[in-house]
Amino acid sequence: MLTLDTLNAILAVSEDGMIEEILLTLLATPQLAIFFEKYPRLRQAIAGDLPRWRETLRGRIKETHVPPELAEEIAEYQQSLRLETPQFIARLPQLLPRLHQLHSSWAGQAQQLVDGNNAFTPALHTLFLQRWRLSLVLEATALNQQLLEDERERLLNEVQERMALSGQLAPVLAENDAGAGRLWDMSAGQLKRGDYQLIVKYGDFLAQQPELRRLAEQLGRSREARSVPHREAPTETFRTLVREPSSVPEQVDGIQQSDDILRLLPPELATLGITELEYEFYRRLVEKQLLTYRLHGEAWREKIIEQPVLHQHVDEQPRGPFIVCVDSSGSMGGFNAQCARAFCLALMRIALADNRRCFIMLFATEVVSYELTGPQGIEQAIRFLSQRFHGGTDIASCIRTIIERMQNREWFDADAVVISDFIAQRLPDEVVNKVAELQRLHQHRFHAVAMSAHGKPGIMRIFDYIWRFDTGMRSRLLRRWRR
Repeated sequence: MLTLDTLNAILAVSEDGMIEEILLTLLATPQLAIFFEKYPRLRQAIAGDLPRWRETLRGRIKETHVPPELAEEIAEYQQSLRLETPQFIARLPQLLPRLHQLHSSWAGQAQQLVDGNNAFTPALHTLFLQRWRLSLVLEATALNQQLLEDERERLLNEVQERMALSGQLAPVLAENDAGAGRLWDMSAGQLKRGDYQLIVKYGDFLAQQPELRRLAEQLGRSREARSVPHREAPTETFRTLVREPSSVPEQVDGIQQSDDILRLLPPELATLGITELEYEFYRRLVEKQLLTYRLHGEAWREKIIEQPVLHQHVDEQPRGPFIVCVDSSGSMGGFNAQCARAFCLALMRIALADNRRCFIMLFATEVVSYELTGPQGIEQAIRFLSQRFHGGTDIASCIRTIIERMQNREWFDADAVVISDFIAQRLPDEVVNKVAELQRLHQHRFHAVAMSAHGKPGIMRIFDYIWRFDTGMRSRLLRRWRR
């Protein structure tokens, strides 16, 4: 079967210009213009989809077959191109009825061109083929435009659905342009409005808990940049001017007590001429207490030194992925569960902005995993937010799962975050020792987000940082009063 792409190649029809025109028309639609004005961060994210859309349109052109009648007309045209004028004249009686049979748009004009000329010359032969080709080019262009117009409508529907999703979630999850771009990429899934309203709901809850949001930001931004010199640097010779005291004093700089006879003040010399004070003069001379002029001199000279070259550069400590464990036991239900889900949503926002991964594990009697920053991150986030909290607390199994994941190179330099009330059994010694080894040898960091003031200190002792957000009634009332 003849494809539209092959037809374009035969007739030298360029589809690139038509593809660009379709994309420009798509981006100029009023819906997108209003959307860009409201959410300017997503403009660049949508522009990043243009190469993929171009390839999609080219792929559709390559896959689309031309109508059978047009394919047969193309075959007749190619065969006619190979004939000399006498051979073409001899074939005309069969060709003209064949064009009518194929419902060619060129059939009527071809008949008029032949009937209107008594002699069929080589020039008329060339004119016949040129006009025939022009007719085929027009048909091929119409097919391309119809196909691309249908694809434009399909893309517009897809973009409108993703705009609705991204527009709703951008205030919750898109902190910067990078976050907006990743959010747009994750919006390609098949989601309905009712699905992602759960994320909007928890985003509103997080906005009502500014202390919880600030806590997530402090945890996520806790790594600082540091200045690091290159150690094994070669030495270089430096010439510099240094100021050193001169051996010959140059100017009076004040008065001092000393035994310098040459620089005595006149009153001191006067006491040497008085008999009653002569003994006092010699005593002060021995004790270096005579008042003398203080002379001071400085000189500049060139000094050559050798020292290692130290190039300072800012080494921003890498921000690794988040591995977040959420206690889903019965004691973490109610307001605790809301806070834990909202806190994970805040970490997801930070991960999207910093191009980090965010992996969530719910632990009670078993561990359930979700990756919130993957291609299906929005669907995963909805599933996570829909989970119920029940069962017992098994922090040990959660931390064992973290340790197992951290030993994978893909999760090198990950930050572990455990969200719990930490009302549980003590941790086994082998778990404590393994955590200490990861902290010491691999610089992994373990964070505890304590949702209760009654958590066991013995459990939280293994963590590098403890972030407290007491969800007790008294603390909640105090936070509301402070607002």
